[in-house]
Amino acid sequence: MNLVLGGTSDSLEICDKLKSIDKEYTLSVTTEYGRDLAVSHAENIILGKLDIESMQNFIKTNKVDQIIDATHPYAVEVSKNAIECAKALSVNYLRYERKSLIEQIKYKNIHIVDTLEDACDVADRLGKNIFIGTGSKNLDVYVKRLKDKNLIARVLPTSEVIISCEELGLNADNIIAMKGPFSKSINEETYKHYNIDLLITKESGIAGGFLEKIDACETLGIPAVIIRRSTVNYPNVINDIDEITESIM
Repeated sequence: MNLVLGGTSDSLEICDKLKSIDKEYTLSVTTEYGRDLAVSHAENIILGKLDIESMQNFIKTNKVDQIIDATHPYAVEVSKNAIECAKALSVNYLRYERKSLIEQIKYKNIHIVDTLEDACDVADRLGKNIFIGTGSKNLDVYVKRLKDKNLIARVLPTSEVIISCEELGLNADNIIAMKGPFSKSINEETYKHYNIDLLITKESGIAGGFLEKIDACETLGIPAVIIRRSTVNYPNVINDIDEITESIM
């Protein structure tokens, strides 16, 4: 049985691929919203965060012989836990990772950093009306470190997320509640409407609309700060979902 660690749209495609080749699987998601998206892709869904102990217990109880890690590239702790569990219990570990797109960017006015704190330091120097294109997670850090800036955060349109934004002091003028990914033209119009002069984004993949955010910045001459993925020594990595068929146990 396969345990698919979700958190990206790719994890749903992986579930569809497993179903098409008649492989048994359970999908793990951390939020109610994630479960809502997953119900049409997986019959067996675990809701909630899996720490090492709960992950090991699930693997033992359900005779899991392979972990397929399709978590968000910035969910480093979950991936490390999965690698440790796989090693301890002698099950196969397979990581699906979107290819990095940074090398494809030709726009020169970008600033590549390693941490969120580094991103805030650059934004503090260069921006006034700052577009937060990294979602709702870690918004507290931006609010704390960029106190004298006007922050515009684009987040998922769920009540839980919007309440968390309001609790940080953000109001309707600071919140764009929309579900992506977004085209270049939508990003351009958004940047222009809010008079954005700097973007902060993470290094996501094609499915996350990463290049469209950067291309819109290039058209408008807006600097972009890109938070690079953390480096994890994944033992077994694929970059194409079609490789699941060849890599599956």
